[in-house]
Amino acid sequence: MSKKVLIIDDDARNIFALTATLKAKSFECMSCGGAEEAIEMLKGDTGVDVVLIDMMMPDMDGYEAIPLIKEIPHRQLLPVVSVTAQAMAGDREKCLEAGADAYISKPIDVDKLLLLLNTI
Repeated sequence: MSKKVLIIDDDARNIFALTATLKAKSFECMSCGGAEEAIEMLKGDTGVDVVLIDMMMPDMDGYEAIPLIKEIPHRQLLPVVSVTAQAMAGDREKCLEAGADAYISKPIDVDKLLLLLNTI
C-alpha cells in the first residue's frame, strides 16, 4: 500500500520535483501552496500519512504551521517532516522544537528522504 504524502511549499518547482520523485517511488502526492490551505485540508478527513512542509514560506511559515497541524485533534500523531534550505547549526533543533518529527535539508537527498519516509 502506498503512503500519501502532503507537500506544503510556496514554490511550485519544489512541489513538481518532489512529486515527480515520490510518484516514481510509488508514493501518492498531494500539495498545497501555503500553510493555511494545508491546515484547512487537514481539518477534514483527507487521507494523509505524512506531511513534508517547507519551513520558509510567506504568510505562515512552517514554524507557525506545525504546532497548528499538531493541534488538529485527529492529526496529533501525523508525522510532519520539515524541509528547509536553512541547514545551519541549530536549525534542525529549531524545527524539532516547533513539533516536526523529522528534518531534511535542501537540496533534498532523495535517498535520505525515501529512507525517512519508509521509516515513518
